Amino acid sequence: MNNEFEYKAINKDGDIVKGFKKSNDEISLSNELKSEDLKLIYAEPVNKIGFRNLTERLKNFGTVSTRDKILIYRNISSMITAGLPLSRAISVLIRQSKNPKTKSVLEKVHEDVKKGQSFSDSLAKFPKTFTPLMVSMVKAGEESGNLAESLKVTSDQMEKAYNLQKKIRGAMIYPGVIITAMIIIGFLMMVLVVPTLTGTFAELNVELPATTQFVINFSDFLQSNIVLSISSMLFLVVSFIAGIRTKKGNRIFSWLMLRTPVVSGLVKKINSARTARTLSSLLASGVSFVHSIEIVVDVVQNPYYKEVLEEARKKVEIGQPISKVFEKNENLYPIFVSEMMVVAEETGELGPMLFKVAEFYEEEVDQQTKNMSTIVEPVLMIIVGAAVGFFAISMISPMYSLVETI
Repeated sequence: MNNEFEYKAINKDGDIVKGFKKSNDEISLSNELKSEDLKLIYAEPVNKIGFRNLTERLKNFGTVSTRDKILIYRNISSMITAGLPLSRAISVLIRQSKNPKTKSVLEKVHEDVKKGQSFSDSLAKFPKTFTPLMVSMVKAGEESGNLAESLKVTSDQMEKAYNLQKKIRGAMIYPGVIITAMIIIGFLMMVLVVPTLTGTFAELNVELPATTQFVINFSDFLQSNIVLSISSMLFLVVSFIAGIRTKKGNRIFSWLMLRTPVVSGLVKKINSARTARTLSSLLASGVSFVHSIEIVVDVVQNPYYKEVLEEARKKVEIGQPISKVFEKNENLYPIFVSEMMVVAEETGELGPMLFKVAEFYEEEVDQQTKNMSTIVEPVLMIIVGAAVGFFAISMISPMYSLVETI
C-alpha cells in the first residue's frame, strides 16, 4: 500500500529539495527520487507527522546558537585529529550539550552517521541550523579526506563572521538606546508635564509664544489620540522592519546606506570582509571556485553586491578573470580588493590573498565601529541638548513674559 511521505533530497547542484511523494516505503522512495537525479536525505510518512509526541516537539523548540555551532565544528575537528571516529566524537558532544535543541539535532545527525550517511548529508537535513555554506565546506573536507582541517576552517570562518556581526550590533546599541529613551521621555513629558503647565498658563492668562503654542497643541493631540499615537508608532516600526525584508524594500534601504556619509564606508568594508572571508574559507576547504562564488552570492545580503558577485560567477564560468569585475565596481568594493585580486590571479594564490583581504577589512571594521562610537556620542548629546533646550525655552518663555508685565 502506498504511503505519502514528506521528504528532503539533494539535487545534482547540491541544493535542498523538499516535497511530498507517495511510495511503498523509504527504500522505494529513495529509488524513485534517484531516477529523478535526487538523493534522499530525509523521509517521514505524513500520517506520523501530526502525531509526534510532546517531548519531541519540546526538544525541537528553540534554536542552535551560533556559539554552539562554532563549538560543534571545532570540537569535532579536535576529536577527529586526536584519533576519535566521527560517530564517537558526535556522541561526546551529545553528552556535553545543555541546549535541548542542540542535543536533539546532534542525536539525529548521530543516528544518520551510524546508518552510514555522510556527515555533510546529515547536516543538510537541518538547513535552518547548518547553512549551505557550512555544509559545502564539510562536504569538500569529506571528499578531500581532510575533514578535521575543513571543520577547523569552518569554525574559524563562523567565529570571524560572528565577531564581525557582534561589533556592528555593538556600535548600534548605544545610539539606539539613547534615541528610544528620548522618544519615551518626550512622550511622557507631552502627556504628563505639559498639560499641568498648560493649566497654569490658562489661569494666569499669559500670551503664549508660537513655540509654546506648538508644544501645547502637539500635547493636546497626543492626549486626545493616545491609542492612535502609540499604534501609529508601532505600525511605523513594524512596517519599516517588514519593508526592508522585501526585495524592493531591501534594495531601497541598501541604496540609502551606500549613500549615507560615514555609514557607506562601513557598509563597503563589511561586505568586502564578508566576501573575502567566505571565499577564502571555501577555497581553503577545497570547494571549487565556481561553487564558492555561488555560495557567496547567497551569503551576501546587499542586492548591489549580489549583482557584482553574480557577474563574477558568470566570468569564472567562461574562464575569464574576475578582477575586472571588481575593478569596474570600485564604488562598492574598494580598489584594494581589485588590486589584490589581480595579484592573486597572477600568482595563483587566490585563497591566501583573499584571507589577507578579509583580515585587513575586519580590522578596518573593528576600528571604524570604535571611531563611530566616539563620533556618535557628541552628536547624540547635541540632539538631546537641542530637544531639551527647545522644550525648556518653550515652557519657560511665557513665565518671563508674565514677569515683564508685573
